[in-house]
Amino acid sequence: MDISIVIPLLNEQESLPELTSWIEKVMLSQHYNYEIIFVDDGSTDSSWKVIEELQSKNPHIKGIKFQRNYGKSAALNEGFRAANGDVVITMDADLQDSPDEIPELFRMIKEGNYDIVSGWKKKRYDNTLTKNIPSKLFNLAARKMSKINLHDFNCGLKAYKKNVVKSIEVYGEMHRYVPVLAKWAGFRKIGEKVVTHQARKYGTTKFGMSRFINGFLDLLTIFFVGKFGKRPMHFFGLWGTVSFMIGLAIFIWLSISKFFFDVTGMTQRPLFFFAILGMIIGTQLFLAGFLGELISRNSPERNNYLIEKKLGL
Repeated sequence: MDISIVIPLLNEQESLPELTSWIEKVMLSQHYNYEIIFVDDGSTDSSWKVIEELQSKNPHIKGIKFQRNYGKSAALNEGFRAANGDVVITMDADLQDSPDEIPELFRMIKEGNYDIVSGWKKKRYDNTLTKNIPSKLFNLAARKMSKINLHDFNCGLKAYKKNVVKSIEVYGEMHRYVPVLAKWAGFRKIGEKVVTHQARKYGTTKFGMSRFINGFLDLLTIFFVGKFGKRPMHFFGLWGTVSFMIGLAIFIWLSISKFFFDVTGMTQRPLFFFAILGMIIGTQLFLAGFLGELISRNSPERNNYLIEKKLGL
């Protein structure tokens, strides 16, 4: 199979028929052997019914339905697990990503020898004040911290080699950082392509301003997990030891002052409490690192999702 197109969705019943027809047109014109995998992330409208109707007409269409809303990361992860194509392309279901970009993304993966090609919506139709400016700041921070030169980490239109999506796990809200997850897994050939951004035709956006706060926190998480996920003691143990030794040094100095220089009122001095606090925090950090080591070696499966139905899989 040439291409697997993974499309996570939530309450997009109006756009699905038009999107499917557009994808089919592109696939037929290029003579691709393909599959479309719709992942219904707990929609409350008729999205799943529409997917069933589309699948009855086109055997290339497959579907996964969650019993409730788990988020885009969970939907992508299940779509990646089900994908069979040599190239896996992700796109949003709201018609803001153009299927006409698929042939060039496919070519860049197959001929350009990229592991990942990420879309860049250079010209956007979103509100500048609430989306463009925060998005630029967020992407700047993401580039600096991840050392990946992408302009639009959150663009849903991306292409991957099959072994990339089979080698990573997307969880929490890490869908923004799939290129970062791939980089930490050893896939470093990451390219970018300017893609067309379409104005939303149906429905309303599912993301608010909170996504930028959550996105920044997730960026810190992915940075920490990437560097210390397999060796948490190197972080917690180091700072725990530093904190404990500073507290211990202060405590020893106070003790020497008390017993050898007959300094009174030592327990009333702020330094005494700083010493105790430093040793307590150091001990807690060290224990956190120790527990982290135990957990990292025995981590259970994160993605135990309740899946209600699957079509054609």
